[in-house]
This record gives sequence, structure tokens and C-alpha cells, in this order.
Amino acid sequence: MSVADSFPLGAATTLDELARDPHPRLALLRAHEPVSWLPELGGWLVTRRDLALQVMRDAATFTVDDPRFSTAQVVGPSMLSLDGEQHTRHREPFNSPFRPRQVRDGFASFIEQETGRLINALESAGAAEPRRAFAGPLAVAVVTEALGLVGVGTDTVLTWYDAIVREVSDITAGHAAGPAGAAAYAELRAAVEDTVAEGGSSSPLVLAAGRLALPEVASNAAVLMFGGIETTEAMITNALLHLLRHPGQLALVLRDFELLDGAIEESLRLEPGAAVVDRYAVCDTALGPAGVRRGDLVTVSLAGANRDPAVFPDPDRFDVRRENARLQLAFAHGPHHCIAAHLARLETRIALQRLLQRLPALRLAPDRPTAPYGLVFRKPPALHVRWDSPR
Repeated sequence: MSVADSFPLGAATTLDELARDPHPRLALLRAHEPVSWLPELGGWLVTRRDLALQVMRDAATFTVDDPRFSTAQVVGPSMLSLDGEQHTRHREPFNSPFRPRQVRDGFASFIEQETGRLINALESAGAAEPRRAFAGPLAVAVVTEALGLVGVGTDTVLTWYDAIVREVSDITAGHAAGPAGAAAYAELRAAVEDTVAEGGSSSPLVLAAGRLALPEVASNAAVLMFGGIETTEAMITNALLHLLRHPGQLALVLRDFELLDGAIEESLRLEPGAAVVDRYAVCDTALGPAGVRRGDLVTVSLAGANRDPAVFPDPDRFDVRRENARLQLAFAHGPHHCIAAHLARLETRIALQRLLQRLPALRLAPDRPTAPYGLVFRKPPALHVRWDSPR
């Protein structure tokens, strides 16, 4: 009997289904095959929360340090693609700027300023597509500020990001990489070298250069840029979509903005911007009902784990008052927990509160329905909204 025969639900699961509307299939897998072999994935899919935690906590058994890891093929080894002592060596120089107090003191004012500027540009129109006109530009501006690259503006950072992400996506899909990603990364490396050479900057890259070689600083800058733009844009957009889809929950938030943090955690639980994380088995091991072999791909479904009814009662319901919503795993867990999670939360909270305060009767455009889409990164392709513009 083949491994696929032992996991019929996994064998019947398509990547297209997981990209379009994954949650019914993930619920079925979680209930009957919580670790399942998916032939279309070429690996295991983990959907139960306790097993997801087991994989993410145990870097000695389930590692990111594998030649197949696509991001490392483009930007080289970084905190994202290393484990053990090397992971710690790459990550520790970047920890300090992203601690809660440093994030609040260092970024709150800038985020408020950028949020206000972007809303000013939208306010009189009465309609917009806030993923591209608000969430994306805000995420790029904050990442540009956080990296502190000398002489580099948001347009340049966005150009690099687009090219590098395209190359990573092509490699992940099994296609040959084009030259644009390598060229963009070469420009980023040069900008990192210029920033470090100038010195005297508060950029975390300058601080990290005291402990890492310049190519290592550049690879981690690329990872911070990627995570700070892609997942934060999704986080803001998905949370706005959840609130606007649930007028009763939105009304609770509008009456008491202290509930906004809960709304953000619930949105992260229901639709994490990064739906999966990949690991590779270091040795033969048992994982729940599955016998995983050395070298196997083990993909953790954060989206599946976040709707585990054993932890989250009525898991498909959006509830801004859910008491344990912060147990969601959207920022992963273990040694690879997102280093900039505090910054992403602050950015999303300020962005949503200012949007809801300044755009009266903010609502979804009824003639432009939308839903999150994506196998790895999930957000609406477009989100059309309207509000009562000032006369």
C-alpha cells in the first residue's frame, strides 16, 4: 500500500482548493487525518494545533535548514532559513529594535503620521481599494523606516520587494528564476553596505553589522523586508474585511476601541496572512498518526491549527470578545516566531482605528464582493470599500 492510499483525504486534496477556500477541507483533514500525505504538495500537511506546535517547537527534528528552502536560494542563509546556533547568531542582533517598548517608542509616531497622510489622500473620494491604496503603502513605508537604509525611498524598496518575491514564488512553483530577483537583491546588498559604511545611523542594520558579516546583514534585511510588507499588508486588509463583513462586531469595536486588539487577534486566527510554514524532517519520526521519513517536507497549516475546535469553540465564528484569541499561531511559534510581531500589531491597530474613526459609515462595496485567496499568503486580491465623504 502506498503512503497516499493510507491518507485518502489527503490524496483527494488539491492545491487549488487550498488556495481558494481551504477551511472546509482543512476541517475535514484535522478531524480525520490531522497529519496527512498530500501528493499535490509532495509532503505532509499538519492541521491540528497540538501537532503544529510540536513541529514548530522541535527544530532538531523539523528544520528549515534545507537546500529546498526557496527564500534561501534567492537571498542566502538568514534567520528564516537556519536553525540551532546559526539561527540564534543571525536573529539576536535584530531582537532589540523589535521588543514591545522599543517598537512603541520608535515607530508609533511614524505610523500615525503615515496613516494620516494616506487617509488624507483618500478621504474626499468616498470609495477606495484600501489594500493597494492604504495597507500596502503603509507597510512599505514602515519597513523602509525600520530598515533605515541610507538614501533609499519607499518606491525603491517596493521595487526590490516585488522582484525578490516573484523569484521566490517562481522557485517554489518549480520554475526557473529570472534575472530580476538577483538584480534587485544585489541592489539591496549594495544599499546595506552603504548604510553600514556611513555608520552613525540608528538603523538595525548598522547595529547588526557589529556581529554579522555584510552578506549576512543583507540576507536578513531582505527577510525583514519581505515579512514586513507581505504579511502586514495582509494583516491589515484581512482584519478590515472581517470587521466590515460582521456589522455587529464592528459596532462593538466602534463603541469601544479597546476591543480592536481582540478583533485583530481574531482576524489573525481566522485568516493568517501566512497560511503555512514549511519544515523538513531531519530523521525518521512519528508525528501523530503518521510515520514521517527523513527528508520529508512537513508543512504546518497555521490556518488549520487556528480553527482547531479543541482550543477555539465555534472556530469559524468571528468574535472580537473571544477570550483566548491570542493563542492563534499566525506569527508561527518556537524559535521562528515572527521577530516583528509587535510592530505588525501596532501598525495594524493604528491603521484600523484611524480608518474607522475618519471614514464615516465605512462599508464594503456591495457590487464588488471579495474573499481572501492564496495557498501560502492569503489576502483579498482587491478590497473595495465606500464611506460617506464630507460634503
